[in-house]
Amino acid sequence: MTQIDFEAKVAQIRTNLKTVKANVACAAEKSGRNPEEIKLVGVTKLMPLETIRAGIEASIRCFGENYPEKAAEKIQALGTDQEIEWHMIGHIQSRKADTVCKYFDMVHSVDRLKIARYLDRHCREMGKVMPVLIEVNLSSEDSKYGWHAWDEGCWFEMLFTFREIINFPNIEVRGLMSMPPFFDDPELTRPIYQKLRRLQQFLREELPEAKWEELSIGTSFDYEVAVEEGATMVRVGTDIFGPRSNS
Repeated sequence: MTQIDFEAKVAQIRTNLKTVKANVACAAEKSGRNPEEIKLVGVTKLMPLETIRAGIEASIRCFGENYPEKAAEKIQALGTDQEIEWHMIGHIQSRKADTVCKYFDMVHSVDRLKIARYLDRHCREMGKVMPVLIEVNLSSEDSKYGWHAWDEGCWFEMLFTFREIINFPNIEVRGLMSMPPFFDDPELTRPIYQKLRRLQQFLREELPEAKWEELSIGTSFDYEVAVEEGATMVRVGTDIFGPRSNS
């Protein structure tokens, strides 16, 4: 990427970012919320390093990645000159849990007890406490990860496992994450996000020892609906950086 191309990329990201932030603010105000309560996570999976550099130049300070080893390469290449938050938002294989603990500042995708144990163990060895979100599947799609939570009548069955995770000393449960099905109309995700808020309230009442304050929901196609329905983190990639590439 030439310097001219880089500067053009920065300018485009700044323009896109301004639009996304304005949309987030409008959705927040529409639902009586403070826009400052919503963290924007810039999703850069499958994007080249120069796109992340352009994002940093455009003032983005929180990035979401799906693949631990690829993210680690980017993080190492960028160095520590910038104060950047790195959020792990993708499915974690057990053998890569140590990489996640080493390089990331937060995990959105604790989708099973086994991975919670691995994260706790590796964080303990590194002398850190990792903020995490528990991933739940509200759509019953087999392609989605997370605890099966689409049947509200089964929520009590999850409590024993969630309590065990809360008691791990080196991970700190802060809330929930979910991925809805992809619809042509983002309004169709609204009932799913409303159910997630009911689950959040249920967990606040049944397991008050954890905070349950964060909801990581919403992507480029539906983040405005997600904010209206209580998102505290939205994971936006394409609407900020443009289409992904494999470069």
